[in-house]
Amino acid sequence: MARIAVGGFHHETNTFVTPPTDYAYFCSHRDRPPLVRRGDVLKWLKGISFALSGFLDVMDKEHEIVPLLWTSGGAGGMVTRDAYERIAAEFVGELSQQMPVDAIYLDLHGAMVSEDFEDGEGELLRRIRACVGPDMPIVISLDYHANVTHEITDYTDAVSAYLTYPHVDRPETGVRAARTMRHVLKHGRSPGRALRKMPFLIPLHSQCTMVDPSSGIIALTQELEKRDGVISVSYLAGFPPSDLFQCGPCVVVHAATQEIADRVADEAARHIALKEAEFAVPVLSPAEAVERAKQIAAGASRPVLIADTQDNPGAGGSADTTGLLFALVEGKAEGAVLGYLCDAEAAKAAHAAGKGAEINLKLGGRNGPEGVVPFEGTFRVEALGNGKFRTSGPVSGNRDIDLGPMALLAIGGVKVAITTKRMQALDQAPFRHLGVEPKDQKILGLKSTVHFRGDFQPIAEEVLVCIAPGGHLADSAKYPYRRLRPGVRLMPLGPDSRGPRNS
Repeated sequence: MARIAVGGFHHETNTFVTPPTDYAYFCSHRDRPPLVRRGDVLKWLKGISFALSGFLDVMDKEHEIVPLLWTSGGAGGMVTRDAYERIAAEFVGELSQQMPVDAIYLDLHGAMVSEDFEDGEGELLRRIRACVGPDMPIVISLDYHANVTHEITDYTDAVSAYLTYPHVDRPETGVRAARTMRHVLKHGRSPGRALRKMPFLIPLHSQCTMVDPSSGIIALTQELEKRDGVISVSYLAGFPPSDLFQCGPCVVVHAATQEIADRVADEAARHIALKEAEFAVPVLSPAEAVERAKQIAAGASRPVLIADTQDNPGAGGSADTTGLLFALVEGKAEGAVLGYLCDAEAAKAAHAAGKGAEINLKLGGRNGPEGVVPFEGTFRVEALGNGKFRTSGPVSGNRDIDLGPMALLAIGGVKVAITTKRMQALDQAPFRHLGVEPKDQKILGLKSTVHFRGDFQPIAEEVLVCIAPGGHLADSAKYPYRRLRPGVRLMPLGPDSRGPRNS
């Protein structure tokens, strides 16, 4: 029986948005557990939908688990120096106090940027490796959107990445990490490590693994992982709104020899390079999407989905932009529901007024970007909720959620689900919390890019992607990169990066 230290430190950093993500945000209970320590890690993470949850399901029966710390800041602006240093220091300090251990498993994201470190995970791994020495086995899991660096690859012995986007396999990723941990415990650290970065960025809305080319790429990596001498093969599609030198898609291979690692990584990289032109997905303006949705809904028995992709809080969006709301109201989209729009002031006003009241509000539009304004009008309070419920969908199922006071507001034929805390529209539960049954609506406007497909696509007549102003730009060529390496195409077949700039 081995003694295995476990923990997690998540953040998906959009370096182009504000505000920064501070320590208090990591500590808050939202659509995921708050910062938890030691025994509370097991209490909060066992049996839910994170990679550590799956790892515990397997290894808790076989080995002694030593929980350190787990926290997730979700997605948002750059992690503050204070937050990063407090959490990283506590992580390493707790590990040092729990020594000796035989191995370490870390549930990470892979796209964290702090005020001091453009590779937050690489720096954390460097500190951990300095604490435990060169021989300690370290296995990690990473999000599909990780921007992997050479430091991440070199400091670890195996990488298990999510195979799905929408991320419906987080626990299964932890189970796969447990299998590789068994191998490393039995055979020790292996010398073969290979990282291949692709020469183009992939927009998030083009990364869905439910369709090609991503589904085929994932299938290939799983076949390659079965070869003799291969420990792990991971394809990671990258997170374009994160400005760092090594941003973008890649393949990571750990193997028994360097020759095997290089051969497998090169084969996967060649396959991906040939798919570049296939990562194009058509998008619509809000007005175009609403008009098209109305046409489809007129003859449909199931809802038409409109993804408000650029206001996706899962990519750093504020969840309070109003472009799609204006289009739905101005387009007289009867039977449409938009969610989840984060506006604590509106939720507070609705609760003060009470169900059935009519209130004048300036809704949303408080956090930019430029050109986004509040939607001003008279709303009827249709329903109220305390924001506490359990999710049930495949992406975030079985989590106890606290979104703070919620309200369902109606104007014209359009309803808006309001939250106090941000949550991407990746689960139907918040709608139901407010008495809205998603499958019975004509049109659902969803603040999400791809994750909504896990729970909502099975009930949908059709899915449309719209481009309204928001903090997550679907066109990466519009980001003012300053750190990205030169020669990287900012979109598939698009213009090249000019390379790092000082100002």
